[in-house]
Amino acid sequence: MVYFVGAGCGAADLITVRGRNLLEKADVIIYAGSLVNPELLQYAGEGCELHNSAKLTLEEIIELMEKAEREGKMTVRLHTGEPSIYGAVREQMDELEKRGIAYESCPGVSACFGAAASLNLEFTLPEISQSLIITRMAGKTSVPEKESIESFAAHGASMAIYLSAGMLEELSKRLVEGGYRKETPVALVYKATWPEEQSCLCTIETLAGTARERGISKTAVVLVGDAIAQSGYARSRLYAPDFETEFRKPRGIK
Repeated sequence: MVYFVGAGCGAADLITVRGRNLLEKADVIIYAGSLVNPELLQYAGEGCELHNSAKLTLEEIIELMEKAEREGKMTVRLHTGEPSIYGAVREQMDELEKRGIAYESCPGVSACFGAAASLNLEFTLPEISQSLIITRMAGKTSVPEKESIESFAAHGASMAIYLSAGMLEELSKRLVEGGYRKETPVALVYKATWPEEQSCLCTIETLAGTARERGISKTAVVLVGDAIAQSGYARSRLYAPDFETEFRKPRGIK
């Protein structure tokens, strides 16, 4: 059996209880060494095989999983953040299915949520934004044309932009071309929830310069939208005195 486990975005204690339990039971752990906090490997049991996938190809990773399965061992594939977001897990699962190897997924905390927690942000503020778009710039891996930064920016919603810290001049240009104001608030968060985390609030116009001043060019998430300012929003209707729910009558009505 193979378990795809989300390691969380940095801090070792942000892995789920289920994920930690799986690490403790694993006979083989294949971890994304360039991104996963090495402290998590302390949960591995004595005698557990550890393999750093940073230097491996997909075929080599599958070969390790297949070997473990033949030997009756349980494997944990430890991915950074939340595996369903830029985790390249589907291609691994398809290869396992071809070989008749069972697998399951265990979720993790993605960087945009770790960053929001560090800054005490809420992405969905009434009358400001009720949607969060998670995307990235095209780089070595292309992005479908219909999912361009400009097309998403046109919505004016909150955005979390991954894998783009080395292209901030271009990102800022395209965000404005899509419809955001130059003054739109931005949070740039480097290595969210790690001990070396850096976070800074700026605007689309000042984003690239802020990153240069801080020496940030990778491993950062960019949060964009008016919700980042955490102001000017309306109160939630859910907790309004005159709002009726299954559990609460409007105040003043028997």
